[in-house]
Amino acid sequence: MRVIARDGVHEIEIQRSRFLCSVGRVGDEAEAAAFIAGVRKEHWSANHNCSAFRVDGTQRSSDDGEPAGTAGVPMLEVLVRRDLTDTVAVVTRYFGGIKLGAGGLVRAYGRAVSETVDAIGTLERARFATFTIAVDHADAGRLENALHAAGHRVAGVAYDRRATITVQVPEAGATAFHDWLASHTAGAATAEPGPPIDLDV
Repeated sequence: MRVIARDGVHEIEIQRSRFLCSVGRVGDEAEAAAFIAGVRKEHWSANHNCSAFRVDGTQRSSDDGEPAGTAGVPMLEVLVRRDLTDTVAVVTRYFGGIKLGAGGLVRAYGRAVSETVDAIGTLERARFATFTIAVDHADAGRLENALHAAGHRVAGVAYDRRATITVQVPEAGATAFHDWLASHTAGAATAEPGPPIDLDV
């Protein structure tokens, strides 16, 4: 799966109609709805604010007054084709006086989203396993440096009675990480698993 690199807006003009595509990263349906509502409020005077989103296994679209299937569906198809998740898109249309017809609308709304995604860019999203390693304070700095040098993602270090290092490892590399840790610490340190997390890479 992929996500957009950042929130953003991109505009195209077709037959004197302006199509402003706003895209955002969202964590759930409520955030997607809030994003759509925000764009509607900003562009309250526009003819249409059509939308599509994919988040948390759910996907929805809205034609917002355009002929059925000519706006939201082609917008959603771009998100599906690009394998984008946690993404919402709103295309605001200011009508320029020339009717585009059903086929023209489908192409225009799809193009608006596609060009916006191209302009903003995307990132790969991957599932990481999370591990915590408890070591003595005297060994923490050395192990943290070794983790960084080996290319492992250190998410944080906490100091209490012992030092706790949190590491995020691609799920496919979990076994290799355990082997590396056992070898590097001569079996003195073990990694306790935590909840998995999806990260941009």
